[in-house]
Amino acid sequence: MVRIRIQELLNERGKSGYWLYMQLGVSYQCFQRMRDNQVRSISLKNIDALCQIFGCTPNDLFLFTDGTT
Repeated sequence: MVRIRIQELLNERGKSGYWLYMQLGVSYQCFQRMRDNQVRSISLKNIDALCQIFGCTPNDLFLFTDGTT
């Protein structure tokens, strides 16, 4: 199972969800679904934007789990 670590990255950097929402330029519903790991897919454009904003790589953005957590 793959999880997006948006909330963790926000916490690590001391930033708010609203700050990220304004940086991304997507709809609030889209932002909420990404933040809450309720998306089935994410575009390369959004992955690139998140990596640019957080100054990270896709490896930092995603967490791979065995599905039990």
